[in-house]
Amino acid sequence: MSVANPGFDPKNIENLKSDLQKSGKNFKIIPDEENSDEFVNFYFLGMHEGKEAIYDAALYTLRLHHASEVYELAEHEAAKKFPNFKGINYEEDENGNMKPLSSEEEEIGWFITEMIMEMEEEETVKVQEFIDIDTNHDYGIGLDAALNLEEINEDAISKFVKEFNDDTIVLDDTMYSFQTEDDEV
Repeated sequence: MSVANPGFDPKNIENLKSDLQKSGKNFKIIPDEENSDEFVNFYFLGMHEGKEAIYDAALYTLRLHHASEVYELAEHEAAKKFPNFKGINYEEDENGNMKPLSSEEEEIGWFITEMIMEMEEEETVKVQEFIDIDTNHDYGIGLDAALNLEEINEDAISKFVKEFNDDTIVLDDTMYSFQTEDDEV
């Protein structure tokens, strides 16, 4: 019998269970070039509607979530001001150096930067901790979560998985706004 969603397939669940036992962890990080100290994509086992399932999780810091929301809003404002705006494409030349942007792309880039700085200064965007579950995910159950942590490390992931599976997670409903740190500009 074939299972429509491979994240519910008992064979895949057993394979992950075996991997977790070997590692001694309650999660398995998915190798991804986007993983960082503010974002990690990983699998873990949990229950869904009384059955064991694989969760395909993305856990990120609230600061990263805020930055993403601010950038998305700044791009939206740029699209309203610049009708031809389709995103800024950074390209490399044959030596691996960045090719210069067109004057319009440069103007749009400066506009976006100014919008971000203004939104941060005025605290236009506020975010709070959340967990979103996607039961129509292509592999198991999709889970996105943002927590107010300085970094996403193995201890944070392990604690999240344990509290999620024990149904003891308490999300902070405080609304937060962040400023870009000077060394990032």
